[in-house]
Amino acid sequence: MKSRKIQSSWLLFLLIPILCAGQTVWAAGPPPARVVLGKVVQQEVAQNRSVIGVLYYERTSDISTEVAGLVDNVKVDQGDRVKQGDTLVELNTEILDQEISLTKTRISQAQLRIDNTLKNFKRLEKLYKEAGVSEKDFDDAEYAFQDAQMEKKASQDTLKKLMIQKKRSIITAPYGGIILTKDVDSGGWVQQGKQLVSLGSSEDLYVRAPIAENLLQYIEIGGKVPVTVTAFGNETEGTVIDIDPVADVKTKNIFLKIKIAPLPLVAQNMSATVHVPSSSKQQLKVLPRAAIVKFKGSDFVYTVKDGKAAILPVNIVTFMGESVAVDNPYIVPGMGVVIEGNERLRPDQAVTVAGE
Repeated sequence: MKSRKIQSSWLLFLLIPILCAGQTVWAAGPPPARVVLGKVVQQEVAQNRSVIGVLYYERTSDISTEVAGLVDNVKVDQGDRVKQGDTLVELNTEILDQEISLTKTRISQAQLRIDNTLKNFKRLEKLYKEAGVSEKDFDDAEYAFQDAQMEKKASQDTLKKLMIQKKRSIITAPYGGIILTKDVDSGGWVQQGKQLVSLGSSEDLYVRAPIAENLLQYIEIGGKVPVTVTAFGNETEGTVIDIDPVADVKTKNIFLKIKIAPLPLVAQNMSATVHVPSSSKQQLKVLPRAAIVKFKGSDFVYTVKDGKAAILPVNIVTFMGESVAVDNPYIVPGMGVVIEGNERLRPDQAVTVAGE
């Protein structure tokens, strides 16, 4: 019994420092959050407005066959990306190969006939000059030689035609792009002119975006606009190439033609958000887009005040790729805003600035 009391006393003696240390840590609170700051600058920019556009391929081709035949192999599926010159569809050329072989044989036979008639013609030509043969025999020999030459030429032309047919039995991509539709399968018979696949050029990806006609005054041909593909949320930069020459009859909207860089895994008629200018340029405060945090559907930024995080609401009036422009009067040039470490910050939380 005495031994147990001694053990309990020693255990309590060992736990007291640990408990005291824990109370000290609890009283001190969690360590300061490490953050990185970005600077607010002032720039002359225009406000913008978001509109929903539609992705499409400006350059598309309905690729068909120039010769009839049996589909031997389809090398692509819908959605596949291909390079210029890649094989799309192969037609069976077994019968065509036999015709090519037969024509080559006829060319060889014609050459033998040419050699024979040439010898005979030269021999009769010599005799004709010596009055050893009649004029008719000489003319017949000349005709036979010329006929043999023409027969070979005809066979050579036939061979060229057959070789073209064989070449066109392998249908290739005229340019790099994406397969929009596949309209045939192996084993099917296709007639001349039958559509095999539809191809969209990956280098000609556009967004068709509607805007109100009163915004057209702020649009610059060749101007850059932010574009976000809705399906993936990834943002890219588009260039305003042109406007459609015909406005919508009911809404009077004008459609912008905006070119964007090739993107993987995009489909024609996908939606995209485009931020288009909606005002003349004005002086606004610009800050890194990474500083924006969402809370209950509103936009905020964190600043650092007296070593603690301070949260401020912001009104975004312009999206500028990696930056945004705001018009709040308390957001001033030179102000530091948190761009790293803000995803887990809380108001009044202690912070340590790790860099700018």
